[in-house]
Amino acid sequence: MKKRGFTLIELIMVIVILGIIAAVSLPRYIDLTSTAKQNATKAALGSLRAVVAAKYAEAALAGAAAYPAITGALFVGGEIPRDAYNDDNTVTANAEDPIATFVDDGGWVYNSTTGEIRADVAGGHAW
Repeated sequence: MKKRGFTLIELIMVIVILGIIAAVSLPRYIDLTSTAKQNATKAALGSLRAVVAAKYAEAALAGAAAYPAITGALFVGGEIPRDAYNDDNTVTANAEDPIATFVDDGGWVYNSTTGEIRADVAGGHAW
């Protein structure tokens, strides 16, 4: 009776091949998670901008055009959307320039005079 099985060399080759596959796929996975966080933050930012625009239009129709204060009451569920990078939903209001308040610590920066809102995350000041 002849015993069958894998030799040590064959097992080492399989481990080496799996290591190569892991080394190639890991950077792609990391890049995908970064892209997913960026897109989720952009989606939340779009939601914020839509609410600000809708409330401004509502106020304009009533004859007192003004940008709203951003509170949880403006959103379904009573909570301001969170950025996906820092899981933060704080809004830093600045009547001057949101980019001047940009410190990359999460949440949102908002110009209550112009209605401009940006994500306070790396790269978010450009969105």
